[in-house]
Amino acid sequence: MLQQIKSRYDDSILFECEAKSIKECLVEAVSKNFNLRGSDLSGACLSGADLSRANLRGACLSGADLSRANLRGAYLRGAYLSGAYLSGADLRDANLRGADLSGAYLRDANLRGANLSDANLRDADLRDANLRGAYLSDANLRDADLRDANLRGADLRGADLSDANFYDANLRGANLRGANLRGEILTKAPISILNLTWDTLITEGYMTIGCQRHTHAEWEAFDDEAISDMESRASEFWKANREWLLGACKAHAVSKEQA
Repeated sequence: MLQQIKSRYDDSILFECEAKSIKECLVEAVSKNFNLRGSDLSGACLSGADLSRANLRGACLSGADLSRANLRGAYLRGAYLSGAYLSGADLRDANLRGADLSGAYLRDANLRGANLSDANLRDADLRDANLRGAYLSDANLRDADLRDANLRGADLRGADLSDANFYDANLRGANLRGANLRGEILTKAPISILNLTWDTLITEGYMTIGCQRHTHAEWEAFDDEAISDMESRASEFWKANREWLLGACKAHAVSKEQA
C-alpha cells in the first residue's frame, strides 16, 4: 500500500513508499536520511519505531504514539508534540529546543542530555523520567508532574516551575538560578527534606511543609494555635522539628547583600 508523509504546512508530499503502515514508511524515510522537516504525523502510531537522528524539526506529532520509540539524537526543534505518548521513549541527546510538549506523557522516558531549552512542558507527565544533565533553561514546566524524576545536574535556569510536582525527584547538582517556583525567583537549588511526617522544601524565602507554604518569617512567628489549626499532627511535628528547620531556613536564605 502506498504510504505518504505530507507537510503540515501545504499538504505537499515529503516522502512516499510502499509500506504496510505510516510507521514503516517513516522508518524507511529516516533510514534514507530524508529531511522530514514540518511533516504532519499527528495521531500516528509510531510505537517502538527507530527514528534515531531523524530530522523532524517543526513536525506535528500531536497525539502520536511514540512509546518506546528510539529518538536518540533526533532533531525535533520547534516540533509540536502536545498530548503525545512518549512513555519509555529514548530521547537522549535529542534537540527539543522550543518544542511544544504540553500535556505529553513522558513517564519513564530517557531524556538524558536532551536540549529542552524554551520548551513547553506544561502539564507534562514526567514521572520517573531521566532528565540527568538535560538542558531546561527557560522551559515551561508549570504544573508538570516530575515525581521520582532524575534531574541531577540538569540546567533549569530561568525555568517556570510554578506548581510543578517534584516529590522524590533528584535535584542534586541542578542549576536553578533564576527559576520561578510559584512566583519566587530562585538563585540556588532548594533544600529537599524527605522521610519526615511531611516532605519539606526550603528555598531562599519560603519553607513548604506538606501543603503549607509560608515565608521563613511567618513560620518563625506562628504560635501554637496557628500550627495546630494546620493539621492534627502539626503541633507535635513542629515541636520536634521547629528549631532545626528554622536553622536550615536561615542558613539557606539569601543575605541582604545578595538580595
